[in-house]
Amino acid sequence: MTEKAKPRSLLDHKKYYFADTQFNLMMKRRIYQILLISSTYDAFMLEEDGRIDEQIFMEYVSLNLRYPPQFIKVTSEEEAFAVLEDKHVELIISMLSIEKSDTFDLALRIKKKFPKIPIVALTPFSRESSLKLTQRDLSAIDYVFTWLGNADIMLAIIKLIEDKMNIDQDVKQGVQAILLVEDSIRFYSSYLPNIYKIIFKQSKAFMAEGLNEHQKMLRMRGRAKILLATNYEEAVELWDKYHTNLLGIITDISFKRQGETDKTAGIKFVKKIRSEDEFMPVLFQSSDAEYKDVAHQMRVGFINKVSKTLSMELRNYINEHFSFGDFVFVDPKTGREISRVADLRTMQERIFEIPDDTLLYFMQRNRFSKWLNARALFPIAELFAEGSVSQFQDMDEAKRYIYDSIKAFRINKARGVIADFDRERYDEFLHFGRIGEGSIGGKARGLAFLDSLIKRNRLADKYSGVTISIPRTVVIGTDIFDEFMEENNLYEIALSNRSDREILDHFIAARLPFRIHEDLYTFITCIHNPVAIRSSSLLEDSHYQPFAGIYSTYMIPNIRFNDRLMIEKLSEAIKNVYASAFFHDSKAYMAATLNMIDEEKMAIVLQEVTGKQYGSRFYPTISGVARSINFYPIAPEESGDGIANIAFGLGKYIVDGGNGIRFSPRYPKKILQLSTPEMALTETQKSFYALDLNPDSFHADCDETINLLKLKVKDAESDPVLKLVASTYDYNAHSLKDGMLSTGKRLITFSNILTHDTFPLAKILQEILEIGQREMSKPVEIEFAVNLDVPKGEPRLFSILQIRPIAGRDETIHIDPKTIQQDETILISEAALGNGIINDISDILYIKPEVFDASKSMQFAAQLEAINDRFLEEKKNYILIGPGRWGSSDPWLGIPIRWPQISAARLIVESSLENYRIDPSQGTHFFQNLTSFRVGYFTINSYIGEGSYDIGFLNSQPALWENEFIRHVRFETPCKIALDGKKSYGVVFKPIQ
Repeated sequence: MTEKAKPRSLLDHKKYYFADTQFNLMMKRRIYQILLISSTYDAFMLEEDGRIDEQIFMEYVSLNLRYPPQFIKVTSEEEAFAVLEDKHVELIISMLSIEKSDTFDLALRIKKKFPKIPIVALTPFSRESSLKLTQRDLSAIDYVFTWLGNADIMLAIIKLIEDKMNIDQDVKQGVQAILLVEDSIRFYSSYLPNIYKIIFKQSKAFMAEGLNEHQKMLRMRGRAKILLATNYEEAVELWDKYHTNLLGIITDISFKRQGETDKTAGIKFVKKIRSEDEFMPVLFQSSDAEYKDVAHQMRVGFINKVSKTLSMELRNYINEHFSFGDFVFVDPKTGREISRVADLRTMQERIFEIPDDTLLYFMQRNRFSKWLNARALFPIAELFAEGSVSQFQDMDEAKRYIYDSIKAFRINKARGVIADFDRERYDEFLHFGRIGEGSIGGKARGLAFLDSLIKRNRLADKYSGVTISIPRTVVIGTDIFDEFMEENNLYEIALSNRSDREILDHFIAARLPFRIHEDLYTFITCIHNPVAIRSSSLLEDSHYQPFAGIYSTYMIPNIRFNDRLMIEKLSEAIKNVYASAFFHDSKAYMAATLNMIDEEKMAIVLQEVTGKQYGSRFYPTISGVARSINFYPIAPEESGDGIANIAFGLGKYIVDGGNGIRFSPRYPKKILQLSTPEMALTETQKSFYALDLNPDSFHADCDETINLLKLKVKDAESDPVLKLVASTYDYNAHSLKDGMLSTGKRLITFSNILTHDTFPLAKILQEILEIGQREMSKPVEIEFAVNLDVPKGEPRLFSILQIRPIAGRDETIHIDPKTIQQDETILISEAALGNGIINDISDILYIKPEVFDASKSMQFAAQLEAINDRFLEEKKNYILIGPGRWGSSDPWLGIPIRWPQISAARLIVESSLENYRIDPSQGTHFFQNLTSFRVGYFTINSYIGEGSYDIGFLNSQPALWENEFIRHVRFETPCKIALDGKKSYGVVFKPIQ
């Protein structure tokens, strides 16, 4: 466009932040009560013939308006002052005459006592009334209108006064206005109702830009306002004050100027406008047809006041020139319509189809900004208004600018909002959708909170080359679950004692509500990656009863080019998650939490999986969990610095307690596992999980890992992503080298990221944990996934998958280790998790150290589950002691137990054996349930002096029950358990006999 265009950085919208329009701050001042002063006859006519209250109410309803005002009718001055003294009245409307007082004298008396209440005089349309008005003092009257016997004028009066009350505040948010210059009472009494109806129709149309019902209703507040001037000076004053917020001007030609009638005042006013704004739309209206040629010469519109089609002409001009209705692209030379755009989404889709000369014509006249303003899309309208055609090298760049701006705006607008799922409007730029009207459940609430947290703290594009977001999400509400259960009569089978497989088979055979199938089809057309189908129950991930990891989560591949099969797999997965609410583990968990299974309701979260496809498998670069509090800090770390645990591949590896890399976000280079080559070889990740993309790999099953592949790290050798996270162990040099340039054993160290800061993982985690803890007012845990393997020029993706509070004890305890006598204790831990006193436990279950065999650890899990069930039946708790990691998926690292199998335990102890020392670690969900149920956790390595374990004392006690591997001791009096969370110190005292 020019030889010297502005720098390209001005057009970079990836970093552009669009502030949300504060619609809730608009129209703060409203008219709720109107005092109507009239004669008895007029009052009767209004009541019986006009039914003014009913008409106004119906008019509000038909136009989707809220807060219809109440009319208080009086027929005397005494009654009027009594009402004004007693009630809060925002507007006074007085018919031209009442029985005992002159209207204008009464207005003066009222204005003197109540100067802030606007007064409107209503007069019948007659020559006598007009003469009377010219002879009276109108100083106390704010407006005079002609009463034609219908509610339209009443609505116009109310809205005109409200607009005047709110204009100064609302223009700060970007609200637009139309300036009407007219001194004829008869004509503006006719124009105003017509213009307001056009405006209300327009606001009903742009409501659709709202993403849910609440947003749609709020957007109505952003409608254009009307400013009324009755003389030249008022018109100039309003123009000077509000010209940057005007959509257009409608003006008479003859009206008062400097106190005298000036037959060309309107022409003088328009010349002033044109000198300041060449393209401001102006419409002349006059009963003198000769001014039509003048209007043409001045390049403004013209309508004849006495035209029989006045209302239609007015509507057509406003729609076309004030940018109401559709954006119509026309050929500037021929006037032929080229394209018609109804909304922002369509504008984005079609902008590249518009011919260059047409686009240039509309950009030069600032029509994009005006059209967006008329639709209450103020932030992006402001952006376009600030721009200039001279910024661009050519029109292709201009089109890309418009497209990118709309894209950035739509993405920003959708963040932090739960949008009602509309299959006609849903596309890739809507981030969080909701199908159904029921609750979205705990997990979805957490996601919605995360989405708003990201937006509120402007995290999305804060880090260069990184996008922080939640995955694309659609939630199926609990009302769909209710409908599914009831229509298929599933409660009887679900609440029975049948096996998980039998329950699942009945659920799979049932039909999902037909009404959601079209929505699901729309969803799968807008995603590119596999889909995770997750539970979001009413109780799940709540502050007080988190059901973390109890219900199933399934993943299915994105089966492209076969929508029917994709929908079939998606439906199966949804029904599988529904069924998991009634599996044995879920029922046991319900019993442990004293909840009723039939009270639980399930929402479903459908999420696009973060990661990339490698051949026939799919996985992210990094999965991890991070907590804002660290119960195992190693100096100089402090508990408040938090802790993260990350792994290569899908997050199941971390959830199951695998050997991820553990680090404090504040000290990312300090990693104990990598302190020596020997530790790196033994303490880092050996395997990873990926999703099998073969469509046949997924089918309904009680095992949610049915289509997950557990692979060796070496299986990813040919995947480009491995070089981003791996180091190489050089057998010859007995050293660990960053990257994969040399030959040797590949180890997952994330050295490039944590040591060389090629991706700001630690900074992102530190900030999100800090913000999350501050906004939730308690320590938090987040799950996340990262995709670093992206096309050149595209941002790397940090996806936050969940946030939940880490529940802590209310009581605070302080233990001085120096005062503890070891011979009075059974257990002492210097790495204890939890805080408080537990003094009602009399039972201890422990694995016999002398006969422990890691190869048989699977057997222990089944035996412990049977014992745990007995404790649940008896409503008792116990202390559980065993070697290695509890909850590990690797039997060689510990006992592969699931939380429901030991849900009655109140204190869990990891004890070491002389040749079986395992670093403390908990899987995500295991850890979450420990803290949420206030279960204490001890780690004891007594063989190296870290804590103590008096196994001799336990062996000397009579066994209530024992077998080859497990022993159960019950004391007559309870043991006292004390945990000092700040010192990470815990003690179990011997019972007082």
